[in-house]
Amino acid sequence: MSTRGLPARLLVGLAALTALAVAGIGGLALRPPGLLAVGLAAVVTACLAGGVARESLAEAGGQARRPPLEAAWRTGAVTIGVLLFLSGTAVLGGAALTALAGAVLAVGALGLWLLRAGRPVRPAAPDDLPAGGRLPAPEPQRPVAGVRPAEPGGTVTSLPPVSTLTTAALGREWLGTTAALAGRLDPAARQSIVRRRQDTLDELERRDPAGFARWLADGPLPGSDPAGYLAEGPAAAGPDTA
Repeated sequence: MSTRGLPARLLVGLAALTALAVAGIGGLALRPPGLLAVGLAAVVTACLAGGVARESLAEAGGQARRPPLEAAWRTGAVTIGVLLFLSGTAVLGGAALTALAGAVLAVGALGLWLLRAGRPVRPAAPDDLPAGGRLPAPEPQRPVAGVRPAEPGGTVTSLPPVSTLTTAALGREWLGTTAALAGRLDPAARQSIVRRRQDTLDELERRDPAGFARWLADGPLPGSDPAGYLAEGPAAAGPDTA
């Protein structure tokens, strides 16, 4: 068993226990109105975090770093812990210690965010490889309706312009690209699919702005077909109908 990180783990554990004890003191020192204010602050921040996560989920086509519910309860729990910790520092050391603790928490949160944002992808080390010394082959991409497989160069093969498709076909295009984004794609193919989805949305809005607005108002969930909200608008003449 390696002991190289043992001192750091002990320090982190000691700091966590100290913070927990200070937060406990802060919770015991607060009166019911103060506890109610802490709870309300946690609810507000949880709702904000859940809303941001939900918007990210819709923009990413069903993919997000965390589900909205998980983001909400994590943010609410962190809010309660921070407020109780600051209350405990106010009881133990007054306003000066509270201000110092708040500054340390802010700097620590900023440093953690910068560390995660700038962390490079670690290449596979020899110890990470399975038996045989080779990584498993990636799973083949399954064909999805409305999306053609990516070429070796990483781009999606040419598709007919969205203006030549019927409204029902545009709905199938949206659902197919949503399912495609949930799979494993190289960056070039993912960018091509995102661009295709944007063209599909623009064409749907052009054909029936009122129906498109109704679809957005109901909440464009990943499995929602926008064609059901739109009238069958005119499609431009394609090469075969010219």
